Amino acid sequence: MKVTQEEAEAYGTMLVAYGYIYPLQNHRTLVMCNDGSLYRFQTPYFWPTQKWVAEDCDYAIYLAKRNIRKKGVLEPFEQEHYTHLHTWLNHKWDFIVMQATEQYKAGKERKKPDRVVLDCQERAYWIVNRPPRRTHSALDYGTDRLIDSTVEEKISFDQHRRMNIFYQQAIMRSKVKSSVSLGALVKFVNTYKNHDPFLAPCLPSNPWVTDNDTYWTLNIRRVDLCTKMRVERWSFSFFELLSDQRGRDDFKSFLKKEFSGENLAFWEAAEELKWGSTAAIATKAAVIFKTFLAPGAPRWINIDGRTMGLTVKGLDHPHRYVLDGAQTHVFLLMKKDTFFRYLKSPVYKEMQKRALNPEPHNFSEAQLEQNARSRSLGVHPITVWEQEEEERAKAAIASAPVDVKAMMSKIDRK
Repeated sequence: MKVTQEEAEAYGTMLVAYGYIYPLQNHRTLVMCNDGSLYRFQTPYFWPTQKWVAEDCDYAIYLAKRNIRKKGVLEPFEQEHYTHLHTWLNHKWDFIVMQATEQYKAGKERKKPDRVVLDCQERAYWIVNRPPRRTHSALDYGTDRLIDSTVEEKISFDQHRRMNIFYQQAIMRSKVKSSVSLGALVKFVNTYKNHDPFLAPCLPSNPWVTDNDTYWTLNIRRVDLCTKMRVERWSFSFFELLSDQRGRDDFKSFLKKEFSGENLAFWEAAEELKWGSTAAIATKAAVIFKTFLAPGAPRWINIDGRTMGLTVKGLDHPHRYVLDGAQTHVFLLMKKDTFFRYLKSPVYKEMQKRALNPEPHNFSEAQLEQNARSRSLGVHPITVWEQEEEERAKAAIASAPVDVKAMMSKIDRK
């Protein structure tokens, strides 16, 4: 056919997978192997172009005939199919056994070579149409392949209604030009390429290569002085800032100076409710309502009335995602206003000035071997988690609202 060897093998595999050619040795492998394996052309009677539906009753007759010929010794997948069909077609199993017996007797009257060839052809046909479990089949298109494609499909009124709604939504959906999408992709790559360890080297060195953990020490979740690369990443997006625990702490200190830390506190409480334990959902939801949403709450958040109403109504039956609407509203408020003021604030500029710019390590072969020999275990993740929980509890106590009435009564009692 004047094609490459790869194309020829792919075309041959398609012929085998669709049942036009079948292997003689390994009949369950529907792949054309370029190793001297023997193949035969399938008889046109069993070609898929005949468009005959491979029915369960015909397959049951074939398996019953093989069961008679093999005296009950079938392959494991055939035995599984046989058992299933015996249960499924139990009401006409006598007819199936009778047909299998007659075909077996008619086959014994043929010459042995013809009988062997017919047996191989039938086996190849059913391997294609009833493959073993967890085996890819070229004819396996789901239930559609059992339907006659020439018959016009009747669509109900409900299907027409759902199709109409889908097409209306597709027309209303905003579309973006390919040039705009590609431009955004290029911009994203240019922004993040220096922060990708596959595209740019880690500073001061890659700990997986040099066995030196300075990179991890400089980039732990809560550290006093961050690296310039880490601080620069906070300016990429508001999500990057909140994803970094150190950046979130810095943003929190900025909000504290502006007396507007309730939005971030509510966002963190919603995240804790979403990812916390199931047993504490009701308790946390009640605390969040009293702290942020109730009339006269000590840290009341300013969201629109519709979102507030839906959120308060959903708290009657709290679940993990009951605060998603209010959380998204607060997130967008901080993203559009507070985030850009933070990037221009002295807090962020001071952090940029104090940020570290580590020099790259130049280890020799001897130093690399020494690093490998002196490799030690790091801090256990559970220990790090306990330390973070302790710091978070202290921060929550420090930032908790002061109850003036309780404080005044305490002073009066003294």
